[in-house]
Amino acid sequence: MAMRKFLLRRVLQGIIVIWGVVTILFGLRAVSPGDPATLMLGEGASRELVERVREEEGLNEPIYVQYLEYIQGLLTGNLGYSWQSNRQVSAMVIERIPATIELAVAATIVAIVIAIPLGVVSATRRNEPSDYGATLFSLLGISTPNFWLGLMLILVFAVWFGIPYPTVNTSVLALGIVRIPYPTYLGYDFLGFPTGRRAVGFHDAVLAIFLERSFSEMGTWLRHIALPAITLGTYFTALITRLTRSGMIDELGKPYVTATKAKGLPGVLIRYKHVLRNTMIPIITVLGLQMGTLMGGAVITETVFNWPGLGLRLIDALNTRDWPLMQGIIIFIAIAFVVINIIVDALYSTLDPRVSDE
Repeated sequence: MAMRKFLLRRVLQGIIVIWGVVTILFGLRAVSPGDPATLMLGEGASRELVERVREEEGLNEPIYVQYLEYIQGLLTGNLGYSWQSNRQVSAMVIERIPATIELAVAATIVAIVIAIPLGVVSATRRNEPSDYGATLFSLLGISTPNFWLGLMLILVFAVWFGIPYPTVNTSVLALGIVRIPYPTYLGYDFLGFPTGRRAVGFHDAVLAIFLERSFSEMGTWLRHIALPAITLGTYFTALITRLTRSGMIDELGKPYVTATKAKGLPGVLIRYKHVLRNTMIPIITVLGLQMGTLMGGAVITETVFNWPGLGLRLIDALNTRDWPLMQGIIIFIAIAFVVINIIVDALYSTLDPRVSDE
């Protein structure tokens, strides 16, 4: 019962957060300069046509009427129409969601696979070279901006090594001063990571494995997502490494660890079954929070790598002042953030029931 009340409270808080985001976005749209009808039709549109569109879109109504109509549309799943393409915003958002989720999940997997073992090794071998290396890595990862790291990866893999980059953001090509023939091994260019675009989706790659018994599309997907996932996941990896290290050090000093050692349990079993389990509670919380952050933070990474997700579409909407599309994307990110946090709270309270009792 306590768990149910806890989750219900979290859901209600999440609804209030989403309502706040929607209201702030609508307010910003209302006070932003420029006439929406003119933005939709272009500067060359006649006054009669502009007035007709204002009437059809309800832009002549009082602001509170427009707000209530917008809220009513959201409750029925209607996010409106893009001012630039005249397509349904919901359709434009939905078609970009898979690419962004793939990138966020891939970045999270990169972080978990690297950070947790690194943090464990760093904590159990304090003041040794491996600890110093992990600490240096985490400091660099936290301090390095995503966009800079992405540009450097493109510079190395696409420009210096001369790997084909037909779809990379053309603004980085000015960096190409020196080209180095990239190495090959048995005829395979193991540095041949594409630095832009998403040639095939994860869903299609999985289907090709089951239906055609072909792994080539999965290989293509992995090669395309490798550099964006590393770029997006580096900060996350550094953060989880530091959390794992500090959590493990705290736990290793507790009496129950001494007791398990006295019983003769192997060190690996103590570290990974008992100590790491207790360390995972704050890590899971950060994982959930960072998953939401990754959805928003993907904006920069997607722009650098021309990754066709929500972030790249949001930048396009900002450049063209397409308010309905901007609102739709930001509202989706807010909903994703809230849902992920509720899932994290549920996991957190499952691992530690005292949380729901409080």
